[in-house]
Amino acid sequence: MLTNSLSISQYEIEDLTSVLTPALLIYPDIVQRNIETTIGLLDGDPNRWRPHVKTAKLQAVMGMLIQKGVDQFKCATTLELLTACQAGATDALLANSTSHANAVRVRQIAEEFSLVRISTLVESTDQIEQWKGSKIGLFVDINPGMDRTGVSQEDFGRILGLVQDIRKAAVEFRGLHYYDGHVGGASLPLRIADAHRGYDRLLHNVTKLQAEGIVIEEVITSGTPTFPAALAFPGFRGSSFGHCISPGTVVYCDATSLNQLPPDYGYRPGAIVVSRVVSHPCKGIITCDAGHKALSVDAGVPSCVILGHSELQPQRPTEEHLPIELPPSGMFPRVGDALYLVPRHVCPTVNNFDHALLVRNGRIQTVERVSARGREAPILRTAIGCGSFSAS
Repeated sequence: MLTNSLSISQYEIEDLTSVLTPALLIYPDIVQRNIETTIGLLDGDPNRWRPHVKTAKLQAVMGMLIQKGVDQFKCATTLELLTACQAGATDALLANSTSHANAVRVRQIAEEFSLVRISTLVESTDQIEQWKGSKIGLFVDINPGMDRTGVSQEDFGRILGLVQDIRKAAVEFRGLHYYDGHVGGASLPLRIADAHRGYDRLLHNVTKLQAEGIVIEEVITSGTPTFPAALAFPGFRGSSFGHCISPGTVVYCDATSLNQLPPDYGYRPGAIVVSRVVSHPCKGIITCDAGHKALSVDAGVPSCVILGHSELQPQRPTEEHLPIELPPSGMFPRVGDALYLVPRHVCPTVNNFDHALLVRNGRIQTVERVSARGREAPILRTAIGCGSFSAS
């Protein structure tokens, strides 16, 4: 793994005596370089990047993006949407199809932040009605073969019908949303070829919509695994529509992304979990206090890479513990020693923590709340009567 070449000295904290472990560490200088790297890869144009803030999660980090000119975001929950608006976003897409109370909450946030352009996704005519009379813009969600959400890109008639129904309802049609998250496991050349076949079909649909007199303002594609493919696709350059990519993981980067992206991009992990060895239960095993309630295991086992210790092999964790297999010989961490862990999947890992420690030059600078962690209170504010419900 590329993470094995990283120096632990770049991440160690001089004094951990007051730090409760496991703890989430964020390195703003590295995060800033990752942001600058991404903008540089986009020819210096921050308007081509609509990062998914399910990764960033912190209002402070969203503020760093905005300072660099990246002020349009993609998000997954109403809490992320709210946090993005509070951070100063000018444009925010809730990349989910919503209904009922969730849709009402989106409208509430749009009314509260009237200067922010807020949009969401639709994939059926039934979902359009709830947005009539609102300022919410709509993207048609295209299914590129991931089969999670969206309209099949092979069904142009249904795509066209949705756009026409949006316009008939006097709701703003923003464009097309196309997330090819299923293209991620192959080698980079195969991944690029696979993604480009999908982009060719996407552009074919765009051309057919334009032939019907439909103006497409924006087309959104590509998470982190297909970021290189989007950069290399000629049809996205000089197009008649605005094209945005939406990788969010690159802000912090993680062990998976470091192996998916070309090394010459220069990304480095900007979010680390610091843990302590709490046990040496038997020969060949030590255990640290970073189980799956700290490090997400949705990307598989091992859940992390241990900086400075490529010889240590993380095993399957339990809720609070991570067993680590030791090699037959050598000097091993002792009980009480700190371990710095690069998550395999940083997005849900950040979501496991209420607070993050921001670290510069080996010192903890501030403690920041993970603002968009979890979800909002499950009852709409308008439904709470006379102090009978508390969501504190």
